[in-house]
Amino acid sequence: MKAILLLSFLLLTIVQALVAQQDTLSSHVYNLAKLPVKKDSSRLRVQMMDGSTSRLSNLEAHLTILQPGQAAHPPHTHANTEELIIVKEGVVAVTIKGKTKLLSAGGLALSLPGDAHGAINAGKTNASYYVIKYTKAAVDAGRGESAGGSILMDWNEPAVSTTDKGERRQFFNHATALFNKFDMHVTTLNKGEVSHPPHTHLEEEIIIVRQGNISMQIGDQFYPAKPGDLIFLSSGVPHALQNTGKLPTTYFAFQWQ
Repeated sequence: MKAILLLSFLLLTIVQALVAQQDTLSSHVYNLAKLPVKKDSSRLRVQMMDGSTSRLSNLEAHLTILQPGQAAHPPHTHANTEELIIVKEGVVAVTIKGKTKLLSAGGLALSLPGDAHGAINAGKTNASYYVIKYTKAAVDAGRGESAGGSILMDWNEPAVSTTDKGERRQFFNHATALFNKFDMHVTTLNKGEVSHPPHTHLEEEIIIVRQGNISMQIGDQFYPAKPGDLIFLSSGVPHALQNTGKLPTTYFAFQWQ
């Protein structure tokens, strides 16, 4: 009897663990204009996604909106979370490990676990920026530091290369404390161009539309997306992107291994 009870307990534990590991985030287009703007303690905030994925115990993304001179919170650290900031509008002074840099629209900051970081609106008008935070149990701080550590990079710093469909701006493509490789770039597609045929990959991916209108194919469905919208693509999901506007479209794309 005791053996049966013990076996039942073990099976229940395994089932609970499997349920806990299930993804709560699936591929989705988050239309910024359709999401509510809420007043936080010190800012306006637009929540986009918050849940788990096949690669991450938590993935959270929101847009922070600050008035001039305002900060969302004091400088702080995370133990097993990396935080990516991408400036949407205005001028934001981001500080990581005591180093401060002014970032304009399109600039980004990547804070590795344990590095104190904070941001303040350094302009004369409202500023807004995306915050993408992702968490894993396994952290390799040494790997992150040897690959270059935390990053502060403004929009005009990465080299721009011409492609047969537009342009590519590579921000970084190397290891971090959480990933063996983190690829972060910006693609510009000319009018009518398709990024690539529908394809799949193991890596999860996030796309943020900076300018222009697109059609995002996810599986066999097509979704419109405009500047400001964020797209999450799960592992193994067929996808493709087409510029449906009259001008070039520009979007951030990043994926991790």
